[in-house]
Amino acid sequence: QVQLVESGGGLVQAGGSLRLSCAASGRTFRTYAMGWFRQAPGKEREFVAAISWGRAYTSYADSVKGRFTISRDNAKNTVYLQMNSLKPEDTAVYYCAVSSSNTAPVAREEYDYWGQGTQVTVSS
Repeated sequence: QVQLVESGGGLVQAGGSLRLSCAASGRTFRTYAMGWFRQAPGKEREFVAAISWGRAYTSYADSVKGRFTISRDNAKNTVYLQMNSLKPEDTAVYYCAVSSSNTAPVAREEYDYWGQGTQVTVSS
């Protein structure tokens, strides 16, 4: 079993920045991709960003390209999401997830384990 714990969420004004972290523990795959998704009230959970094990592949949703950056530290089993130029529409619960894929998948169905989420609120 894999445990994922997100941190770094909070309240920020529009234009501000936040850095999310997600630490994986337990019996992870030998190599695994990690991704971030988000879910706003009344909406479906949507893809935000993903990164492959060796960092050769990254994927971003169009809505966050140029503002968000995903990175990872494999020695710490941790993935990060640097979020800059935040907008009120970025307000959501952000979830990290682990996939056995060798790339940086965007589909929810490709992820096997999920964290509990961290709230990000951007005020206007």
